[in-house]
Amino acid sequence: MDNAAPNSSSSAAATAAAVAAAAASGNGVQGGDRPEDPSKQNLAQVTASIQRTLGLLHQLNLNVSSFSSASQLPLLQRLNALVAELDTMQKLAEGCNIQVPMEVVNLIDDGKNPDEFTRDVLNSCIAKNQITKGKTDAFKSLRKHLLEELEEAFPEDIEAYRQIRATSAAPSGSVSLSW
Repeated sequence: MDNAAPNSSSSAAATAAAVAAAAASGNGVQGGDRPEDPSKQNLAQVTASIQRTLGLLHQLNLNVSSFSSASQLPLLQRLNALVAELDTMQKLAEGCNIQVPMEVVNLIDDGKNPDEFTRDVLNSCIAKNQITKGKTDAFKSLRKHLLEELEEAFPEDIEAYRQIRATSAAPSGSVSLSW
């Protein structure tokens, strides 16, 4: 008997369970919560359907691993139940608008924790934020340096510039003019 089929189905089942759990936790639907709006209720139904599908897959795995000619009818019944449950899940999932990045699905398929994706995204955002802050600080420093140099070269023009800036910024009241 080939062991590749049960392992791939258990991997697919684990992927489906992890995606459903991530989707449910990301949308505020948790085990004891009662969903109030239709989208949350639909998500809860999809999650329950995924759990039933996982149970059917487990039962099928047990039937296939101990298959005999006498167990053919229960095996066919479980296969039909699985097909019906997958059809139900697909119909329920049409009402859910959940987008899971392919990177998360690939991480789960590779047996890794999907939190790694979240960590990597956050680290990327932090790095980009630091780069942007560095650029902003550099422009502020350049502006300050230019104003100092211009003040030395053209003191009366800089005074007129500051007055114009002060009058244009006065209505908003949110700009601080300290050079």
